[in-house]
Amino acid sequence: MSKQIGTIKDLKEGRYVIIDGEACKVTKITKSKPGKHGGMKARVEGVGLFDNQKRNIMGPVDQKIEIPQISKDNAQVLNVLGENVQLMDMSSYETFELPVPEEYQGKLTQGQEILVLSALGQRKIIQL
Repeated sequence: MSKQIGTIKDLKEGRYVIIDGEACKVTKITKSKPGKHGGMKARVEGVGLFDNQKRNIMGPVDQKIEIPQISKDNAQVLNVLGENVQLMDMSSYETFELPVPEEYQGKLTQGQEILVLSALGQRKIIQL
């Protein structure tokens, strides 16, 4: 299973949460005081790991949320194909293709090891 269940009160800034089906990094948490007829509420703001879009959720602090399982794996560059790169996972020897982020264009060479972030069936290059 690629996700766990938690509650909003368990979240901290810098951790990960699933908002609208996307894995997001929590950037801000604001909590309101409990009212006369209700419990404490929280607003969680996050940024998508793969699309960099801002998302947020609001609800009581004991509301259940999904937490993605994030993994950072080493991969070896097999071939650079223009804007994409063919990689091999160093632990499972699986080969896959990913787009090269703008900041790494022209910096990848065959045989080089890089770091790949994986969550919810998606991957991206995060470090050379």
